Amino acid sequence: MSVKIIELNDRAVHVGDETGVILQSPGFALADGSSIVLGEAAERQARLQPTNSYNKFWHELSLDPISHGNNFRHFADIAYAHLMHLAEEAEIGGDVIFAVPGNFTRQQLAILLGLVNHTPFKAGGVVNSSVAAAALAAPPSDIIYIDLQLHQAVVTRLNTQGDHLQAGTTIQVPGVGSQNFMDLMMQMATGMFIQQCRFNPQHNADSEQQLYNELPGWLAEAEDGNLILELRAGETLHTAKMPRESLINSLGGHFNKINEQLAPMLTERDTQILISPAMAALPGFSASLPQQSQLIVLDQHAVSRSALEHQELIIAGDEGIKLVESLPVAKSKPANSSQTPQTVSPTHVLFKHRAVPIKDLQIANQAEVNGHAGSANTMLLSIAGLPEDLGRIYQSGGEVRFQSLADVSRVNGKSVTGETSLSIGDQIEFGSSAEAMTLIKVSDG
Repeated sequence: MSVKIIELNDRAVHVGDETGVILQSPGFALADGSSIVLGEAAERQARLQPTNSYNKFWHELSLDPISHGNNFRHFADIAYAHLMHLAEEAEIGGDVIFAVPGNFTRQQLAILLGLVNHTPFKAGGVVNSSVAAAALAAPPSDIIYIDLQLHQAVVTRLNTQGDHLQAGTTIQVPGVGSQNFMDLMMQMATGMFIQQCRFNPQHNADSEQQLYNELPGWLAEAEDGNLILELRAGETLHTAKMPRESLINSLGGHFNKINEQLAPMLTERDTQILISPAMAALPGFSASLPQQSQLIVLDQHAVSRSALEHQELIIAGDEGIKLVESLPVAKSKPANSSQTPQTVSPTHVLFKHRAVPIKDLQIANQAEVNGHAGSANTMLLSIAGLPEDLGRIYQSGGEVRFQSLADVSRVNGKSVTGETSLSIGDQIEFGSSAEAMTLIKVSDG
């Protein structure tokens, strides 16, 4: 039986194998009498039964007694139930490599390994998830990895020592986890419904849960600069519009908390920032990052793929299980020693949490779906008062260039005309729009 990877992030615990991520299970549990519901099913009912819902059992994993435990003595009992749920859903029965965040304590690791002893699978090894995430991304000497958990963001400094990547400082940023962002967006959506429909979706548990469940879909399908919000109450369908720009502004306070912790970790040298897909999906977050830094958005398979690639270094030998916090760095070697390494170039344009590949990308201004690709090589914007043709982003001679076709273009806040070369982290804006396109590299490692 092949090795499986369990990435412990309570926002969504991932189970992966050689095909990639095969299961995502949020760190939610709902206990009602003698039965327990886990994962996504529990999350989608959490606000219906708040006193029976648990979502901190991974974040605060311990053997300390809990009140109102619904037959659970402590969070370790619920974590064990979640592990058994993963084993059943993903058919885990052999060796497992655990990827744990840098904030996971030694005591929590000991509890985890003790729980695994009573499951159908075996803990083969443990690796720091930030090291695994970055090891195949061919990073430079200075790397910062930002990931999103349920109740906090985690910022990790990674250092290159020789040909290995070593975990350094890990900073927890409380109050800016996915649940905090959801609460903030729900408050704003509720305000829109009250203002536009005289309907308060948080007036009762059913509509509040419906609001929570529908919000991710609204974010993914934002049109024309607005989020179209639709909720049904009885026979009535309530529809409201949330300006995307207002949403981004409301999230700015949370972004600032993360960037305040990030700033001291930046050095004078070029620093590459790696962010998880969950961070990249937050509207406006990528644009809030320091412009001088190179930005790479990792895909959801990065951790499991890297852990499998390095499994011989992670799986414990006779000396027993140890937390692996250093892995070899993936490096692209030149064809011969006389060649100099190529500069890492952007591969995608990130706009409204949608990453569009760079080939010969036309930027058009039309009353269409804002930020979506109208065709394979066109990104459609909708900005009042601007011309139809705004420019193009294309690859030429090993570099990425921007050709401005309007006098309202700005790169990194400076007006540009004609053509200019682009690097990872550069931001393009048009007119008075508050949203920027960010040049990124999307890693498949």
